[in-house]
Amino acid sequence: MRCAAFLVLIPLVLGACANKGLRDLQNVSDGPNEFMIQPAKPLEAPANYSELPPPTPGQANLTDRSAIAEGVTAFGGRPESADAGIPASDGALVRHASRLGVTAGIRSDLAETDAQFRKRKARLTQFRIVPVDRYNQAYRRQALDADAEAARWRRAGARTPSYAPNE
Repeated sequence: MRCAAFLVLIPLVLGACANKGLRDLQNVSDGPNEFMIQPAKPLEAPANYSELPPPTPGQANLTDRSAIAEGVTAFGGRPESADAGIPASDGALVRHASRLGVTAGIRSDLAETDAQFRKRKARLTQFRIVPVDRYNQAYRRQALDADAEAARWRRAGARTPSYAPNE
């Protein structure tokens, strides 16, 4: 009887040592959410106080940062064109990328499909003795094996210059 209890206790103890990393998406803290805090630009004194724009309560102000504009700048674009249409210089690229058709609302469709998939996969997952990685559990069949995929493409005769050669 002691041996059986010991054999049951070993996986429980080892399971408690698991490192979930960033895949545990549940908030278990009562503290503030650091991702909800948006840093502001430093305050600057304007050259002329009479030319300041009128206040807009509940809207953006001069010290608010724009994540979209900063992202556009980081990728070499112009922030003033972040909300503009597609520039003429990128027209050929967009036509080629959409040559097989474009699904309107693809992001919302994918988000809904993913939510349904996770809900279907999570029906009986709340009954666990030890904590498990829910991300791996849900998406296990959709993961790619990089080595097997590179070997498959090499067997098909495709060049794979960005992938390390077999040794």
